Parts: sequence; structure tokens; C-alpha cells
Amino acid sequence: MSTNINYVSTNKAPSPAGPYSQAVVTNGFVYVSGQIPLDPETRKIVSEDIREQTIQTLKNLGKVLEAAGCSYQNLIKTTVYIKDMNDFDVMNKAYGEVIGEARPARACVEVARLPLDVKIEVDAIASLNS
Repeated sequence: MSTNINYVSTNKAPSPAGPYSQAVVTNGFVYVSGQIPLDPETRKIVSEDIREQTIQTLKNLGKVLEAAGCSYQNLIKTTVYIKDMNDFDVMNKAYGEVIGEARPARACVEVARLPLDVKIEVDAIASLNS
């Protein structure tokens, strides 16, 4: 039994920095690789501010979801990696503002370090059938 796998790529979100895809679609699900707060055009970190980093990270996630044929409303699960749990409240408010009425399951963990020393990274799983 073979599995049909489609790789998602869009120039509206930062391109991968290594041997991985922005997202993979298989069996009706979209698996989005971790997104960070890079401006997709300049590939520069948008700000040192956690609010602005959260907004840009989720915008990038949204563009990858869009390229896969879905939106925030299709989100099933997200994982938020933050550098400092003291930023949780600000991140959480910005997260809610960006994803709107979507209410995926979510985990949030504090990590020692993220790529390019950003303050946040978010990966996700979405369904094409919701």
C-alpha cells in the first residue's frame, strides 16, 4: 500500500532553511513545518517584540495553510515553542487575534533556543476535510 504525499511550497512564507518542506499533505491532513517570524521577502526577523513575532509567525503559517488549500479554520493542533514563558500572555493574545474563531488543540512549551534566536516558532496539523 503506497501513501500519496504532496509537498507544499509557497513564496508567500519563508522558504525552508534545510532539507524539509513547508508542509506535507497526506491522507487528508496537512502537516506544517515550524514557522518563525521571518519576513518572506527579506528573510529578516520582523522585530524583537514577541507580539510582532507571534503575528508574523502565524501569518507565515496561514500562507502555508492557504497554499495547501485550507485556512486557520482547518487547524486541528498547533505546537507553540517560545523562548520565555513570561511572554505567554502577550503571545496568547496575539495568537487569538490572528487565528480568529479557530480553536485547535494546542501545546505551548518553553525552549532553550530557536532558529536564528527568534522568540517563537509554531508548527501545525490541519485537516483538508473540515
